[in-house]
Amino acid sequence: MTTSFPVTKTGLRFGLATALVGCLALALIAGPGRAADDPVLAKVNGAEIKKSDVAMAEEELGPSLAQMDPATKDENVLSFLIDMKIVGKAAEDKKLADGEEFKKRLAFARNRLLMDSLLAGEGKAATTPDAMKKVYEEASKQITGEQEVHARHILVETEDEAKAVKAELDKGADFAELAKKKSKDPGSADGGDLGFFTKEQMVPEFSAIAFALEPGKISDPVKSQFGWHIIKVEEKRSRKAPDFEQVKAQIEQYVTRKAQADYVAKLRAEAKVERMDQPADAAKDAKPADAAKPSDSKMAPPAKK
Repeated sequence: MTTSFPVTKTGLRFGLATALVGCLALALIAGPGRAADDPVLAKVNGAEIKKSDVAMAEEELGPSLAQMDPATKDENVLSFLIDMKIVGKAAEDKKLADGEEFKKRLAFARNRLLMDSLLAGEGKAATTPDAMKKVYEEASKQITGEQEVHARHILVETEDEAKAVKAELDKGADFAELAKKKSKDPGSADGGDLGFFTKEQMVPEFSAIAFALEPGKISDPVKSQFGWHIIKVEEKRSRKAPDFEQVKAQIEQYVTRKAQADYVAKLRAEAKVERMDQPADAAKDAKPADAAKPSDSKMAPPAKK
């Protein structure tokens, strides 16, 4: 659970409801620590605020603290915790904890923290080196062997312009230089260089010609929805999967999310769920969102320029 607070010169200010939820979150996830490693930094009406409280608050307030230097961050977080203790005590004195709305929010926050803690453990347990390597190898098989083409192109608006460009190229004009002068494509500054791409990454009319041409050859004018192209193929190769380390973080995220989604699906299958807002069959068929598979495009090595 992440909460954002506006930063002022006097510290992190917040509304009453937010303070209560923040206090609850810290209380539920706080763990025991040794006194020597967890010194008391402040006391509010006798209630201690320890170093571990500040560390947990920093996790909760992450985005609000990102641009602060360490000294300012520590002061703001401690100021927030002091204010939270004061306002929390005032809320208790007003018996807000006895209200039905607070009890509902308390139950919701408790369940959310329990869920997050359990799923975090399931995800961590699943991200073993063997599991991550297996996902990498399976994704690599889907990528390896697919053909890629490295090409340049010159894009103009009309067929007559395209024919004129082709005529200049036939007379020996440099393709890259002509692309810089004539092409309306945003990549014209790079001599029309498109880098390496797979067939599905381009519109069909373009891909059909680019993948049929041999390296070094230049096409006749090709029409697409963007205009008229003259294409030059520089190189062809079989697509290779990136190194494991390049996509390790992505794979770890996928394995974590899949393990969590599978665990939730298992628990849901074992639970008796009754939905009153839709037909029984629809409720029975409802499933938790599955983890997204590693994307082929993200697994692809960066295009050369």
